[in-house]
Amino acid sequence: MFNQRKNSTIIQAGGTTLGLIYHQTVYNLRNDHRNAVMGLLLTILQSAIFMMAFLLIYLVMGVRNSPIRGDFMLYLMSGIFMFMVHVQASGAVAGSHSVSGGLVKHEPLNPAILIASAALAVLYRQTVSCIAILWLYHVVIAPIRFDFWPGSLGMYLLSWFSGACIGLVFLGIRPWSPRGSKLLTTAYQRINMFASGKMFVGNLVPNALLPWFIWNPLFHIIDQQRGFLFINYTPLKTDPLYALWFSLAAMMIGLLINFTTRKYESISWSAAD
Repeated sequence: MFNQRKNSTIIQAGGTTLGLIYHQTVYNLRNDHRNAVMGLLLTILQSAIFMMAFLLIYLVMGVRNSPIRGDFMLYLMSGIFMFMVHVQASGAVAGSHSVSGGLVKHEPLNPAILIASAALAVLYRQTVSCIAILWLYHVVIAPIRFDFWPGSLGMYLLSWFSGACIGLVFLGIRPWSPRGSKLLTTAYQRINMFASGKMFVGNLVPNALLPWFIWNPLFHIIDQQRGFLFINYTPLKTDPLYALWFSLAAMMIGLLINFTTRKYESISWSAAD
């Protein structure tokens, strides 16, 4: 029992890594709430409350119809679900581990496993929440139809992936400036409340205001998502490849920062926190 297991082949090493990611993901899910079912219900309730809050804002503003010909609630959910999975993935990855954490001291674990498990836990929770809310709306209120569901699913996964890549950059900054990293992560999440474009349609944004939103990969993702959901809408000012290349660039920058930081990072850095 005191002998460390050694993998003799690449397949065994891959299987061991996947097993560790699975168990760490389950640990992250159970760590949020003692009861796993209650944790999922709270996630569903959080998304529902967020959606109702934006619906109330629209009603107060006098907006009762979707700017796209189609279901108004589906238009609302298309922005909120993308926003939620994006910002939560960035926050989860940014706080996935630290050099002074207890789990890092266990040799089978490594930062890559902790990062992947934190991102997958968010994907699992938000996916269950989206499916539950869409199913309830489809059964209780009105049937839902997607114009092209594979593209819609691809945008959802791209939203999660881009959030995880951006969170990787914040994670690399965290050892150098823990408070600065938390401030940047929170600021990015708050900025996306407006800059993500979930409250309006990309085609209707004036060209003079477009530079305020065009930099944001989530703005492109949400606009393209609505193009896949509604047959009557074709995005003209956004590009899904921009969001993909932006995410890959953020991932490379985040990996470079993390690899460089790991050479100099010390437990004493967080002694004053």
